[in-house]
Amino acid sequence: MSLDALTRSAILMMSIGEDAAAEVFKHLSAREVQAVGGAMANLKQVTRDEVASVLEDFRQEADQFMAVSLGSDDYIRSVLTKALGSDRAAGLIEDILEANNSTNGVDALNWLEPITVAELVRDEHPQIIATILVHLERDRAAEVLSMLNERLRNDVVMRIATFGGVQPSALHELTEVLNEVFSGQGAKRSRMGGVRTAAEIINMMNTTQEEAVIQSLRDRDNDLAQKIVDEMFVFENLIDVDDRGIQLLLKEVENDVLTMALKGVPDPVREKFLRNMSNRAAEMLREDLEGMGPVRLSQVEAEQKKILQIARRLAETGQITLGVRGDDAYV
Repeated sequence: MSLDALTRSAILMMSIGEDAAAEVFKHLSAREVQAVGGAMANLKQVTRDEVASVLEDFRQEADQFMAVSLGSDDYIRSVLTKALGSDRAAGLIEDILEANNSTNGVDALNWLEPITVAELVRDEHPQIIATILVHLERDRAAEVLSMLNERLRNDVVMRIATFGGVQPSALHELTEVLNEVFSGQGAKRSRMGGVRTAAEIINMMNTTQEEAVIQSLRDRDNDLAQKIVDEMFVFENLIDVDDRGIQLLLKEVENDVLTMALKGVPDPVREKFLRNMSNRAAEMLREDLEGMGPVRLSQVEAEQKKILQIARRLAETGQITLGVRGDDAYV
């Protein structure tokens, strides 16, 4: 049985020694550290052949990697522009090149639990909260928002949707807030935020909060609310993803997550997934769905959001294209 990428990563980290593994972890994001660390903790019986296979694959990939010119910004720009086109590549290129900078105070918030971030920011000005949340991973930002009172939550989402960067006065205040937690680490000027960021964060919220936020936005600025809705990507929209994209998505989705997510969805959406699976896997999934009793809608929505999160990550790296309501593609 072949090992998935996360398990292979865990085996590699367990094989290279504590010092080397610790050095690798320094270069991973907070979410990546959690994922790989969890996989390491869950490793049970690993055979000698599996370890040898992982190490050999790593050696071959390392040899190929060292054969190219490393650290070339021009090379990265050229490759991504050719692959994705200038418009789609522009934002991704900047993210990649900026990722070489050391973690700043805002980015470091991704290491904190959402409840901790919520406690830190709940008494701050809504603009400061919006500035912080646009730097967080989308699902983490959604969790923080869910812990704020409804009035503040709606105000913050409005500010995220109309975010145009950090003004000097706001930047100064933000730095002061973060300095209380992170010893003097500054915050870089943000180019994040806007309608798409608001849509991505709202997508990660539970349905009740999502609907309340959208309704509040409509009451205040219907045109802005509609722009956000147009950018939002819901589970049913996965039917517009091509077969190759669905196959890539299926490689990263756990079976129990997929089974729960497909409970009660329209037949065309379910069939989209089933026809991109092996006959045996599709048959087993059908049997699981038929044998599943009533489940809470909130459980189904939670698993669907996990799959959407994976889909967005694949889209951000150019591996799949997500279609949304409207004329443009969501990438």
